[in-house]
Amino acid sequence: MAALDLLSRRWQLRLLWEMRDGGAQRFRALQDAAGVSPSVLNARLAELTEAGIVALDEDGYALTEDGRALLAALAPLHAWAERWGGRESR
Repeated sequence: MAALDLLSRRWQLRLLWEMRDGGAQRFRALQDAAGVSPSVLNARLAELTEAGIVALDEDGYALTEDGRALLAALAPLHAWAERWGGRESR
């Protein structure tokens, strides 16, 4: 339940999506990509960092090994959403 609580917070999944390509991203780049306010972005990155999903180094924020494993675990949900969203009528 703790993981679902963390991921259900506004902007968390969007931030993970923006970091999916694996490279480190600076704060401003994440802010621009996600369209989130600086204060909310700071809070969400702090939560993800504390959870061990994201780490900050000299290059910026990047997914940790656990973060990459989380995205892999979410891949079937993404595939389902693509199929579901592609239906002509819902």
